[in-house]
Amino acid sequence: MKRESLAILLGFFANQQAVINRLLAEIESTDPDSKEKASHLGYLLHNLYGALEDLFQEIARTFENRLEDPSRYHRELLRRMALEIPGIRPAVLSGASHALLNELRGFRHVFRHAYDYELSASRLTDLKARILENWQEVEKELNAFVGFLQEALTR
Repeated sequence: MKRESLAILLGFFANQQAVINRLLAEIESTDPDSKEKASHLGYLLHNLYGALEDLFQEIARTFENRLEDPSRYHRELLRRMALEIPGIRPAVLSGASHALLNELRGFRHVFRHAYDYELSASRLTDLKARILENWQEVEKELNAFVGFLQEALTR
């Protein structure tokens, strides 16, 4: 693995973590108590997954280079992050974090493609609560991967 590729990924990681933290702060302070606020919360949750997916794409590009099934790209990319690639990299996510983010991925899909769909405030509130309650574990796993990258960079 080229040092340059690892350094670029570390820089991208730092940038994405800042974006993710800003989104999480806004998600935390947004309650879907009106149609407009529900739409805004949906948009923020959509963007949170988008920021994570951009990070996962960069990891896959740096280490694995390709995904085989373009029709299942989003699902496959997330699944790949829960896999250890022996001799290449550790898993980025645990099974529990994968399941949580897969739920967020599913929401993002509905949000993007259901043009005549009214967002449910209670479902948004539930998803928001699950994300916020479990985010510390996801963040811990992302930080552990940063540690792996930093260690690999110094070898």
